[in-house]
Amino acid sequence: MDKKDIQQRASDKAFSKISMLTFEISDNKTELITGNYGGDITYDEMVMILEGNKKELKVWEYIAELIEKSNKIQ
Repeated sequence: MDKKDIQQRASDKAFSKISMLTFEISDNKTELITGNYGGDITYDEMVMILEGNKKELKVWEYIAELIEKSNKIQ
């Protein structure tokens, strides 16, 4: 596996994670609206989960940006 393959795989993984977090955030919002977030989880805990997923999304967007910039340089 050469450097280009590794860069492509890293990019694919970052964008995959971004996609999954986007879906998860959407699901979190729907669950908060409908109240269907499980029996052992409180509303406040669900809000914390949503906010954590939003932060995680920002981190992965930053990672993807760094990967893309790195790929353009080389």
